[in-house]
Amino acid sequence: MNGPWHSYVYAVGRGGGDLDAVAAALTGVRGAPLRTVAGSGLTALVSSVPADDFGTDGLTERMADLAELEALARTHHEVVEAAHARTTVLPMRLATVYLDDARVPAMLSERTPDFGELLSWLHGHAELGVKVYADPVGAHARAVPAAPSAGSGRAYLRRRRDQHRRRDDAYRAAGVVAGAVRDTVAPLTRDVVAHRPQQGELTSGPGENVANEAYLVPRTRVREFHQALAGLAGSDAGVRVEITGPWAPYSFAGRPTHGGTA
Repeated sequence: MNGPWHSYVYAVGRGGGDLDAVAAALTGVRGAPLRTVAGSGLTALVSSVPADDFGTDGLTERMADLAELEALARTHHEVVEAAHARTTVLPMRLATVYLDDARVPAMLSERTPDFGELLSWLHGHAELGVKVYADPVGAHARAVPAAPSAGSGRAYLRRRRDQHRRRDDAYRAAGVVAGAVRDTVAPLTRDVVAHRPQQGELTSGPGENVANEAYLVPRTRVREFHQALAGLAGSDAGVRVEITGPWAPYSFAGRPTHGGTA
């Protein structure tokens, strides 16, 4: 390959053939071959990326381009999930880039205690996401509306009061459901991370996201987790619950200890 090139790191696991198999089966960012780089009993999944595009200035430009950012995130996710399907891994942050492969073993050596502890802590677990939405509009659509006479000021005020009441009821019910989710799955989880509720284009489906949490769940209890939350939200209350995953443990890659930055 013509250079110069930097080394993009997707995930870190323990030494062995599982990550070698992933590297042989997939390609990385921009179709570049994957490879493994080992050091201190750990292994990193790596591919080469152009230094001009993934240096400090170039990377800032890439991250500002929504189409490139989406393609980068999709590839990063596919590689991490393929690794997670075979073995325990620590997902690295999006666009974790080192100057070259020689810097990767140095990073692994420096962070061996933290990475080793995290890999042991995460072994046999996956991440499940739970989002709770308040959907007063959906609740109204399911209701049978009254038919006030046209042009009536009292009818207008009554409709406005009803709208505010439905909104308040939906948000109140969503808060109750969010608390019930945490209580219900607590016996099934090792840890939980509360993320900022998603807004705008990041949301999926109707309603406003009022709770966005990630749970670390033993793989053997994923089905039980889903069953425990089935039917938790009453559809007539204007509340929607969305469960995603299982995923690689992105939200827990910095717990219980925190390493340095690249």
